[in-house]
Amino acid sequence: MNDGPSVPVGIDAAGVYCGSAGVDVGDVFALRDLDTARLANLGMRHKGVAGAGEDVVAIAATAARPVVDALSERERAAVRTVVVATESAVDLSKSAAAQVHRLLDLPRQCRLFEVKQACYGGVAALRLATSLVRTEPGSTALVIAADVPVPAPSTYMEPSQGVGAVAALVAENPRMLSMDEGPAGCYSYETPDFFRPRGDVDVMDTDLSLMSYLDCLVGSFADYADRNPGADLLRSFDLLAMHTPFPGMVRGAHRSAMRKLTDLERGGDREDFERRVAQSLRLPEQVGNIYAATTLLAMLSAIAYAPSDDELRMGVFSYGSGCSSEFFGARVLPGARSRLAGLGLGDEFEARTRLSAEEYDAALAAMSEIGFGAMQAKTDPERLAGWGRGDRPRAVLTEIHDYRREYTWLSPR
Repeated sequence: MNDGPSVPVGIDAAGVYCGSAGVDVGDVFALRDLDTARLANLGMRHKGVAGAGEDVVAIAATAARPVVDALSERERAAVRTVVVATESAVDLSKSAAAQVHRLLDLPRQCRLFEVKQACYGGVAALRLATSLVRTEPGSTALVIAADVPVPAPSTYMEPSQGVGAVAALVAENPRMLSMDEGPAGCYSYETPDFFRPRGDVDVMDTDLSLMSYLDCLVGSFADYADRNPGADLLRSFDLLAMHTPFPGMVRGAHRSAMRKLTDLERGGDREDFERRVAQSLRLPEQVGNIYAATTLLAMLSAIAYAPSDDELRMGVFSYGSGCSSEFFGARVLPGARSRLAGLGLGDEFEARTRLSAEEYDAALAAMSEIGFGAMQAKTDPERLAGWGRGDRPRAVLTEIHDYRREYTWLSPR
């Protein structure tokens, strides 16, 4: 039985938090005596750094706080799902969503869970939340993708590793982005390009990861085109947003995909990149790779720096090592760019405290003390209070006692 047109579902509001401190990527190269010839290939300017007590729960709650604070009492009661996507979990049983739910004082009539599949996790959570909202009319879902990468000092991973969280309220009749109802394209298989066998150990095969990413971009779009007759990577989308471990990788992936999947003349990829992809890199180039949150940040960046505030078609590609990938379509809704402008993302990144080399190393050491498996620790929230713009509430871990984590909110200065 057909009850008429379905109600659109997508992102109604969003929040971003990428730490109150940062460091110039060039300074990291100099500090670690890395080959500066590789700096240009990254395409990055700055990377976010976690402050004292900023574990994954803290940054996830901080990103979501403005979204939740803007809800009326009736709208808060409609939040039926809180899902956190991360590969920086602090517990192997209880989800980070449970702690975030408490910090945000959301209703108990709510499902709470965590999603993990490397950098694909954020999009996996968004897709799942969209389906849940469609099955429960009148409900909303809070999706938060957040990661605090395990530091990899003196490797070429280190300059690209950021810290950050993106929160998205998924609702009916959204005001920012409407998710397509048609089928997505998927392409996944097991591969050892990146894995974490222990909480403090990352194992990465850089070349294999690059090849897997490119393979999955072509494979997932081919599946999308098979399921959506007439879809064309060159002509069907006004904007493209991709998983962005570093902007240079997206540039190379776009060039490769254009040559394999379209009839674009050789050399035309540069103009197409500037027209449809470059906007999605404006925020990631200031943050670094934030794993599960990276594709969501690229999506918001594409909207924030879109060429107009009119309705636009967006194609999204997400990749997670191991590996899983997906390509899907969405509509950027009229006025979305203006709504994002109100978040002041560019100003927030510019206001981050710039760390010296010594301060940066001290921050990495402090982060390791509160990582996965920490039994006892105390932090100094006042150190964080002096960082960044400071005009928003920030969650902070204050103590770990017998593995139990305690948090508080720092009030705006």
